[in-house]
Amino acid sequence: MDVLVAQLLNSLLYAAVLFLIAGGLSMIYGVMRIVNLAHGTLYALGAYVMAWGLLRLAGESGTEPAYLIAFLPVAAVAVAATGAVVEPLLLRPLYARAEEYQLLLTFGLLLMLEDVMRYIWGPTPLTASSLWAAFGTLHLLGATYPAYNVVVIVLGLLAALMLWALIFKTRFGVMLRATSQNRRVAAALGINVSSVYVQAFALGCLMAGLAGAVVVPIQGAVLGMGVDALVLAFVVVVIGGLGSLEGALVGALIVGVVRTLAIQYFPELELAVLYLIAAGVLITRPAGLLGRA
Repeated sequence: MDVLVAQLLNSLLYAAVLFLIAGGLSMIYGVMRIVNLAHGTLYALGAYVMAWGLLRLAGESGTEPAYLIAFLPVAAVAVAATGAVVEPLLLRPLYARAEEYQLLLTFGLLLMLEDVMRYIWGPTPLTASSLWAAFGTLHLLGATYPAYNVVVIVLGLLAALMLWALIFKTRFGVMLRATSQNRRVAAALGINVSSVYVQAFALGCLMAGLAGAVVVPIQGAVLGMGVDALVLAFVVVVIGGLGSLEGALVGALIVGVVRTLAIQYFPELELAVLYLIAAGVLITRPAGLLGRA
């Protein structure tokens, strides 16, 4: 029973982090029709900013969890600010061109951000486990489980609820959905499409940065982690449907559960199982489980 509870919580932990990454990727595509290949590197940037902040704060204030966790939104906002600069400066001039140009640009941005992180923080991984250790452990249904991991699960759930409320219960959400459906009609109705685009891109980057920030106390920050995250995020959106936030949530849950079971019972086939599921979805439902054709 304790093993089952631990595996279930691990599945939810993976799903929470994957939803933050894939949800941001899906939202950017759903609104702007851009496949952002640099999205994983923005996730890594959030991890590095969080690790740097935790190392600085831990040296000044000890390991008080309530104090250290306050740096989470700072790291996420730093990545969102990066996105708010990138969209008008690099992406906006390419909207009238073919999608291949956008793919090449975001791939180039991936390489540039990777070099920027290497230049600022060096090639050595940053570990900041003080926050993870400071929360201690919980006893849930006979299982002993890290309390910080539960915090990440709750944060992922809150992020999903807040994102749903933002998109479907606010005026900005109406403008976001109108712009995603028809940019020209939205502009004719008086919506500032350029402003919506930069806010949507920044919000997607914010989610990626938050994912990196919450995961760094568990696994640290290392160069190349963004590429691995991007691959898993694409598996999630392929299963759930690119451009669908509900699909990102469903896909993240499926990948979280399958990956946890594969690691436990078939570690050699962990990624192969995920790719087989994605391939099966593509064959039967090319738009994804909840995507629109």
